[in-house]
Amino acid sequence: MEMEKKTLDYDVAIIGGGAAGLTAGIYCGRARLKTILFEKSLVGGLATYTDEIENYPGFETPQKGIGLMRKFEAQAKRFGVEFKLTDVKAVRLLDDGRKLVETFRVNYRVKAVIIATGGKPRLTGAKNEDDFLYDKGISFCATCDAAYYTDKEVLIVGSGDAAIEEGLFLTKFARKVKVSVIHDEGILDANKVAQEQAFANPKMEFIWNTVVDEYRGQERLEEVILRNTKTGELMPLKVDGVFLFIGYLPNTQIFEGLIALNERGYVITNEQMETDVEGIYAVGDVRAKCLRQVATAVGDGAIAAVAAEQYIAEVEYLRERLLSGEKPKLLYVWEPTNECCRQLLPTIEELNQKFQEKLACEKVDVYKSQSIVTKLCGQMPSALPAVITVVDGAVKDVVCTGLDAEKLQQLAQELVGE
Repeated sequence: MEMEKKTLDYDVAIIGGGAAGLTAGIYCGRARLKTILFEKSLVGGLATYTDEIENYPGFETPQKGIGLMRKFEAQAKRFGVEFKLTDVKAVRLLDDGRKLVETFRVNYRVKAVIIATGGKPRLTGAKNEDDFLYDKGISFCATCDAAYYTDKEVLIVGSGDAAIEEGLFLTKFARKVKVSVIHDEGILDANKVAQEQAFANPKMEFIWNTVVDEYRGQERLEEVILRNTKTGELMPLKVDGVFLFIGYLPNTQIFEGLIALNERGYVITNEQMETDVEGIYAVGDVRAKCLRQVATAVGDGAIAAVAAEQYIAEVEYLRERLLSGEKPKLLYVWEPTNECCRQLLPTIEELNQKFQEKLACEKVDVYKSQSIVTKLCGQMPSALPAVITVVDGAVKDVVCTGLDAEKLQQLAQELVGE
């Protein structure tokens, strides 16, 4: 008989422990949010496999990826973030607006979820590939690893924008950049400008109609065997490193049907890192975005954590202040710079005094709390000032036309039954 899972309560669940997830953890922990971070393999994500990171601000000398990520992790732990080295099986929405994060043994009930699951580069599937991944000769980021290959010979696999543009970048460092292309001679998938630049670059050499058949080497990669797709001929190639640019696979399978993904499986967000589901955010490489680097991941994580903190505060204010209590409520929605709004403030104070035993009057400043108003009535009122009436913990009506002192008096009397 299957035992019922234990359910634990947290403010925020972060799924994924790469640079973006760790940064989100640092910000959430510092905001005193009870935060749990899930990572199924290695804390630090893909950055831990980068031998040297030279373009992350704040360090004069190159940083080992794993060393930099350990600093991120230690900082998150200092702010009280809990780490759980386990796989997340599913995320479900609960009726009260919270989310349920399911793992193999325990369920976690949270107010907000930050998705930082990243992704993985598509591999060739050639023989011995796993033996040389990341710091042993097979790389996926020219920006990260180009300097290591100064005056060396490298092979690029792929012919799209990333392959050709990163290849051009590598020519600033490497002695020779060879490109294995699956297509016939002269055919690339990259944009025309990149193609023209690549064909004109004396350091770039194209090997047409080829795929990788095998990787060879001792401690590090030393040789790649290419196979001609038309003749089957095998071509040994001595190289110091290989860069794979044949696609990227975001880790979003468990979120299909829960949040909006684009045609390639990346999570669609706005600038606040919000998905199309309230209280769920996405950061880092898993997002649909133009640049995937540690520096951009850090920015994403910070933004999402601040957005989640604000969301949680607003939801609590909404439930515990604006919609709670036994008395009916008159919520006066106003904007401090609006003269009409300011003129009716004395009337609100009078109503508060007159009906204080039977009615609660609250002022809601849209300059500070626009999203709270949107949460209350589904959208912003068409005009200000406006009044939202609340009865038995639910919005009864939204009035935003013809509001004057007399109308406010009438609405208050109707709410208290006079």
